Amino acid sequence: MKLSNKINFYTAVLFAALLIMMNLSVYYTFNKLILNSELITSTKEMEKTINDIGKSLGSISEAELLRSYVPIKGMIQFVTENNKPLSTVTSPTEQALIGRKAKFHQGEVSTFIVFQKKSYTFESMPIILLDGSVANLQVTKSIQPATDNLKILRLVLILVTLLALIPVVVSSRILSKLITNPVTSMIKTMKEIRQSGRFKRLTLDGKSKDELYQMGETFNHMIDLLETNYEKQKQFVSNASHEFKTPLTIIESYASLLKRRGLKEPELFAESIEAIHSEAVRMKDMTEQLLLLAKHHEQWNIQKSELNLSDFMLRTVKAFQSAYNREIHFQQKNNLQKMVVTDEKKLKQLIYIFLDNARKYSDDAITVNIGIKHDEAFISVADKGIGIQKDELAKVFDRFYRVDKARNRKKGGSGLGLSLAKEIADAIGIRIHLESEEGVGTTATLFIKTNKN
Repeated sequence: MKLSNKINFYTAVLFAALLIMMNLSVYYTFNKLILNSELITSTKEMEKTINDIGKSLGSISEAELLRSYVPIKGMIQFVTENNKPLSTVTSPTEQALIGRKAKFHQGEVSTFIVFQKKSYTFESMPIILLDGSVANLQVTKSIQPATDNLKILRLVLILVTLLALIPVVVSSRILSKLITNPVTSMIKTMKEIRQSGRFKRLTLDGKSKDELYQMGETFNHMIDLLETNYEKQKQFVSNASHEFKTPLTIIESYASLLKRRGLKEPELFAESIEAIHSEAVRMKDMTEQLLLLAKHHEQWNIQKSELNLSDFMLRTVKAFQSAYNREIHFQQKNNLQKMVVTDEKKLKQLIYIFLDNARKYSDDAITVNIGIKHDEAFISVADKGIGIQKDELAKVFDRFYRVDKARNRKKGGSGLGLSLAKEIADAIGIRIHLESEEGVGTTATLFIKTNKN
């Protein structure tokens, strides 16, 4: 069964059950009230009748006396202790009551009886006759009008229930359509994606911000992630197949040389081993960078925390200086002790990329400055290297772009470093500003929002 049919069916059944329970409650409440009212009325009439008859006994014959108090639709009689009726009087419409068997009761009786499928109130009270014997004065009164009214009420409630089910069914159908339309649209969109191989998104109604809208918004966000990851995967495969071709060719060529002449020529052996090792290291670094670039920012496990920028930069510069034995001039303005909120590991990786570029393209000392500018902390890494032409400065963040391709490959670069730096900076909310002059050097500045508290 379809979801819309299930919603329609269960909603209609639930409303119908509630409506039936409500109408049953109404019917049984009115039934009890009306019947109790009839019984109370009969009891009061009986009390008055027996009082009047008790006063009039002896002055009027029993038959004439009973004829004066017979109900319009009913019967009145005396019943002796031996269960025999005495002086029975019946209204013209209830002659059949004469055939009902009489029974003497010791105390007062007030109840409902059914005789020949008709409903009556039955009242019985003891009375002392003129001869001193005890008898019952019994009055049987028809309550058929009340039961007829209850039948009409029952019929009306049934009709009301049936008529009320029509809008219930219609409204449940509308409700099921309202709920399932986004689901149906989502299924249709997914089928179109599967058949066409192209990513599509749901058209959302911006007026409503309910759970259905949120579901559609989440679906579109998921499609965005899938499309981004798909494009990154395609780009990764394309980039890897393109970039790995050269180092693999070099490794294959030197391996062939080693196989043919390596044992006979020690110089060639050393050259080949060095080249193979160098290209293998470059492939390893490039693989790690490609894999990181292939991930979406949301998969990078960003963990931000408060960080003392001065202490952090001092540790980072010392670690890099010790690793590469390079001279680095570290400067901070006004003895800076400023807290920033960022991901420490990603920030360190970002700074290492710019320090590594400065190391590769400059033999002079590297300068690192930190300070505050316009409510932002900044970190600048400056070198006195080859520099970058102005027309190429905007392209350096593109993947595999090299300013000086021959020199870049000689230095071991892959053309991925600055592209990875841009991805990391975007992920942790850092702005990069690059300044360069050919033959003079390059300065990369990172701007980080400070913690004002």
